[in-house]
Amino acid sequence: MPIHVAEAAVAQGRPVHIVALKGSASEAVKAFPHTWVNIGQIGRILSAFKQNGCKELVIIGSVRRPNFGELRVDWGTVVNLNGLLKLRTAGGDSSLLGRITTFFEAKGMHVSGAHEIAPDLLAARGPLGRLKPNQQTDADIEIGRKAVAALGPLDVGQAVVVARGHIIAVEAAEGTDAVVERCKDLKKWSLGRGSPRVGVLVKCAKPGQDRRIDLPSIGPETVRRVAEARLTGIAVAAGDVLIAEREEVIRLANRLGIFIAGVAPPPATGAKQRSSKRKRS
Repeated sequence: MPIHVAEAAVAQGRPVHIVALKGSASEAVKAFPHTWVNIGQIGRILSAFKQNGCKELVIIGSVRRPNFGELRVDWGTVVNLNGLLKLRTAGGDSSLLGRITTFFEAKGMHVSGAHEIAPDLLAARGPLGRLKPNQQTDADIEIGRKAVAALGPLDVGQAVVVARGHIIAVEAAEGTDAVVERCKDLKKWSLGRGSPRVGVLVKCAKPGQDRRIDLPSIGPETVRRVAEARLTGIAVAAGDVLIAEREEVIRLANRLGIFIAGVAPPPATGAKQRSSKRKRS
């Protein structure tokens, strides 16, 4: 997806410079003007922005939460140490990423969401492939949507797996792939050996989540793992979930016999609704 966003920006006539994190970014960044950095080299990151006239920042791609004891820092990190220490404050991924966004905004960067540059990445409402959810799966999807809404204020994960009315797995710090992996043996929720597929992966943004950063995503690997776990399919919140390699995702889903469907985002929590009313007044 980082490459897709870069290509979309170039197609719009925007100059692009990629600051690529070693150990996380793909070698494909070499097709664009780029700077390689260690995740702890804050000075090098900020210098790359300044030297290349970067004013707008898109943060996208998979990065593991850093071990602060292993970081290789530079002078820019030392200068910004006070602000960086605040990133260690307790909290889930959304809390951490929110503090990172605030840090870069304080340096004069405008943070944009990947979907603002490449809106075609967002899931649309309805089925993506040839298969659709059935009545039982629709009921499971509804439970999943409500579960994500309820867990959102706790800054837990963005995905749950529901089978026959039971929530059997909730995403936490381990990520979606690990959640699906835990669901491979669903015999007790199904009919035993050789039984049909059962269960659905439901993935949504957390209510109140900053849409500019860390929107949930699925890709070909998600489809493969869901098929291996013998789930019936994937439901994603339309307008709130990014789809990487869309054509390949649809091709795989059709070939492996699972559905992918865009559904309504989770309902807002009462606290979020009250907050929105205060802002409007």
